[in-house]
Amino acid sequence: MVDIAIQNPAALGKPLGQYSQITRVKASEFLFIAGQLATDQGGKVIGAEDFDAQCQQVFANIEAALKSQDASFANVVEFTTYLVHSQDIAKFMKYRLREFPRLFPSGAYPPNTLLVVDRLVQEPFLIEVQTVAAL
Repeated sequence: MVDIAIQNPAALGKPLGQYSQITRVKASEFLFIAGQLATDQGGKVIGAEDFDAQCQQVFANIEAALKSQDASFANVVEFTTYLVHSQDIAKFMKYRLREFPRLFPSGAYPPNTLLVVDRLVQEPFLIEVQTVAAL
């Protein structure tokens, strides 16, 4: 049985977006999902110049990976997000503000480390999200 407690201790202050400061987990297994990119099942890039479309596809791919292991976003304990343009940080925050209440209806958002990198595996990709889930 998995026990996931997502917390925001007062000593760490309020998070700057739709994430939490800490996840405390008791689980029998962990699921590590490689960084997901904006590709469909055939490997076609979705939304080559459209950050929001890429976010949609990335989180759809994460959801598919979770479902393939009989899990859901409720099992997610951590994200690591990679962006290639610092100006996309605000777009990412807006996406999360809009979509995370649907993905995480409890309002408990997993911790997220956000990094801006020079580039991802191919030029068209604007975002990659790595996921850890507890089963």
